[in-house]
Amino acid sequence: MGKDDHIKDSSPPGADRLAAAARTASKKGPPPVNLWNPPFSGDLDMRIARDGTWFYLGSPIGRKPLVKLFSSILKREGDDYFLITPVEKCGITVEDAPFVAIDFHVDNPGPDQSVTFVTHVDDEVTAGPDHPIRVTMDAETGGPAPYVMVRAGLEALIDRKSFYRLVEIATEHEVNGDAQFGIWSGGVFFPFIPAADLSELQES
Repeated sequence: MGKDDHIKDSSPPGADRLAAAARTASKKGPPPVNLWNPPFSGDLDMRIARDGTWFYLGSPIGRKPLVKLFSSILKREGDDYFLITPVEKCGITVEDAPFVAIDFHVDNPGPDQSVTFVTHVDDEVTAGPDHPIRVTMDAETGGPAPYVMVRAGLEALIDRKSFYRLVEIATEHEVNGDAQFGIWSGGVFFPFIPAADLSELQES
């Protein structure tokens, strides 16, 4: 028995049905999770760690196709996350962001450039008005915690190597009278940090 087989064999009622419903919905394109509003079915012992690893019953889900399947029916409501189908809605735990952006490429470098990120579950998203980048400072490490919006309130944490590649192509721009250091994409400037504090970013 493979280490992920327990998702079907020993899961509480709901996990196997969620997977089956996700497979069915995915055959017709991205599942329209924001159109579904079923009653709450309870919580699953499922967790997405900060590094993007999915855990079920305390064990990592090692099969990427299964992770991609579950991620396709993920929905956020406020600060809570759910796996959702037309008839079922199960709560899960997300430690930080549900996705991790592990790479990016730049088209048309310069002020008119587009920065397209790739997540660990193979989603691609181009930063712009509908997919903003935001950078906060991590309270634990004191370093930057950058995110890009993937879809419907679901963000990807931009991994460290990708963020510092972004820093290499970032520039200064005035925002509300203050000089900011950040990046252009999709006609929008996304500030990372005040230009006066740039040394802190380079030292973190």
